[in-house]
Amino acid sequence: MKLITYLFFDGQCEAAFKFYEQCLGGTMDRIVRASEAPGCDAMPAEWRDRIMHAHLIFGDQQLMGSDWIADQPFGQAKGFSVSLNVDTVAEAERVFAALTEGGEIRMPMEKTFFAVRFGMLVDRFGTPWMVNCEKDG
Repeated sequence: MKLITYLFFDGQCEAAFKFYEQCLGGTMDRIVRASEAPGCDAMPAEWRDRIMHAHLIFGDQQLMGSDWIADQPFGQAKGFSVSLNVDTVAEAERVFAALTEGGEIRMPMEKTFFAVRFGMLVDRFGTPWMVNCEKDG
């Protein structure tokens, strides 16, 4: 069994995943637009350019997401953070700085009682992150 984070956006999925590709050093496996789906002619025209599925691979990890395509209004998810554990202080600081660009730091990257580096942020797309380095490997 594998747990994979799946994020929703309100029209910014493609930009977010290109940003995550740079920050995390990953490779975009695929991006599927709603216009590629069977029966897309029946959906509202403004939905057709939205991303139906994005898949990013970095190392042995995956991140997936899409734009919100539904009749209900988009609502920002609450009560979670994407937790990223890294092996070195240098990588923790690099990733934290990259994800913070245009975002908001909630807890600066610093040494804590449980990690050599830990920090919390919300990126420019509204996704909350925790970056953790338990020991400098």
